[in-house]
Amino acid sequence: MFKLATIGVYGFDGDSFLERLRLADVRLLLDVRQRRGVRGPDYAWANSLRLQAALAGAGIAYRHHRELAPTTELRHLQYAEDDRQGVGKRSRRELAPEYTRRYTAEILDPADLDPVLEELPDSGVAALFCVERDPEACHRSLIAGRLAERHGVAVEHLRPL
Repeated sequence: MFKLATIGVYGFDGDSFLERLRLADVRLLLDVRQRRGVRGPDYAWANSLRLQAALAGAGIAYRHHRELAPTTELRHLQYAEDDRQGVGKRSRRELAPEYTRRYTAEILDPADLDPVLEELPDSGVAALFCVERDPEACHRSLIAGRLAERHGVAVEHLRPL
């Protein structure tokens, strides 16, 4: 059985992020962000080139799966719901039902997940990566749920220790 983790940026610094991946035996990071940058100096380590260099130094492979990222329109739909609820992007706890419905219908249902399955390492763990701290607040949990449901992949959500 393949093992899959999910992990976000928020709540980590570069060192604690790599340590959390190491503790989970992550061998491959699957980046499912549309834009591979994070605003603010606290998260500069998570910008694509810096992140890839740090992962390479830690012996962790990196792949970008932009086809699994939400569109700008979908992200703005979620932001509008965050605003309606008075929740900041970095403190969101769950996805809006309409976002979940549309992401599933527009991105996840038509997606071919075979390339992702083929990349999963035989030993160790692959991790779906985005920005939100809590998987329930991020589309990565929807991808992980689909892989668990349809392909029997075991999923663990990694959070800051």
